[in-house]
Amino acid sequence: MSDADTPTLSDPYVAWRYPAFCLYSASWFLIVFSKMIETVAVGAAIYAATHKELDLAWLGLVQAAPVMLLAIPGGQIADRFNRRNVILWTIALSICAATGMLFLAIFHWPIKFIYVFLGIAAVGQSLGGPSRSSLLPQIVPLENFNNAITWSSTVFQIATMLGPAIGGLISGAKNQYIVAAFSAVLACRVLSFLAMSFMENPAVRDRAAAISWESLVAGIRFVRRTKLILATITMDLFAVLFGGLTYLLPVFAGEKYLNVGTTGQGFLRSAEAVGAVCMAMLVAHLPPMRRAGWTLLWAVAGFGAATIVFGLSKWFWLSLAMMFLIGAFDNISVLVRHTLVQMLTPDPMRGRVSAVNNVFIVASNDIGGFESGLTAWLFGPVISVVGGGIGTILVVLASAKIWPEIRSIGSLRDVRPADAAMAEQAAEEETADRG
Repeated sequence: MSDADTPTLSDPYVAWRYPAFCLYSASWFLIVFSKMIETVAVGAAIYAATHKELDLAWLGLVQAAPVMLLAIPGGQIADRFNRRNVILWTIALSICAATGMLFLAIFHWPIKFIYVFLGIAAVGQSLGGPSRSSLLPQIVPLENFNNAITWSSTVFQIATMLGPAIGGLISGAKNQYIVAAFSAVLACRVLSFLAMSFMENPAVRDRAAAISWESLVAGIRFVRRTKLILATITMDLFAVLFGGLTYLLPVFAGEKYLNVGTTGQGFLRSAEAVGAVCMAMLVAHLPPMRRAGWTLLWAVAGFGAATIVFGLSKWFWLSLAMMFLIGAFDNISVLVRHTLVQMLTPDPMRGRVSAVNNVFIVASNDIGGFESGLTAWLFGPVISVVGGGIGTILVVLASAKIWPEIRSIGSLRDVRPADAAMAEQAAEEETADRG
């Protein structure tokens, strides 16, 4: 780039000036878009076949287990090997899983095989997720990283907005519609693979030490001693664990509650993403948050309040509005959390720290889905969702009390690498001791 073309901090679209970011985002969009179509199609197929909330709960567990077991090794892989190539191999694994689901629909295999293919795709997610997260700081300069996170989150939410709506429109009880949905999933993942393969390999920075137990758990130890990371991802874990209702949308879209069918279910899921996209666009064009910590706390509390109203709602439009607010509030949490995780972590450890973050995310989303399905099976969907929203608000209050560091977060642009900050603090304490 010439000096005239060099992106500036004041440019709200600065991340898009980098070709690698464009290809990265295209691949990311297609992966998420395919996942959203798959989620709606799989949920509709399972619930149509069994009409049991507990079977929806198993969807969350079968996708969470591989990530819980393999994410930490996936972080080690991200810090030891070329991250783009790792992503390509794991996308290839998800292509295999999508091919299996398509064959299931075409040849009328037993519905239980869906769980097998979802588990295979989850293995790819667990091994590739840390590489994808830690690759982003390598393709966008750190001074523009906050903007890249904002737009990456926007890409995610646009895919989350469009995927369920399209998945809901093309999915249904008839087998040929499920075939169309799984065909779209497979096509998107192939295109995602191509987009990532065209991206220029970023320069390889310092890699982690040789594989050992100490190296493997280094990410866990780093998170444990970096209070800002530990506090924010733990709060998000329990907030979404209690407040997640995504896996119950097929139930609320059914005749007993909102009576809007699979198409309405898709629109409910999309409304969440619309809210997130609107919030992301607002954040991208407004000045940086001056008090990001307090903004985070209020956003998670708002997430819980909107969840309570959704659980009590008997009107489709009110439920749509609450899903919009859930997405908007959650986007603030995503922006703050991901910026802190990547900016506080030195590059040689980003894969392992991202792996820990991914474990927390999956535990909150998919284990939260299992928790929601299980409590809905035991106590009913309304009690499950309303109780979860109340639990989310209690989590916010507890987090603000346990970790006052959250309240002290100021502008995200002022965040410095944690290792440098610790070194400065140690030097100051040593000076004080000598004085």
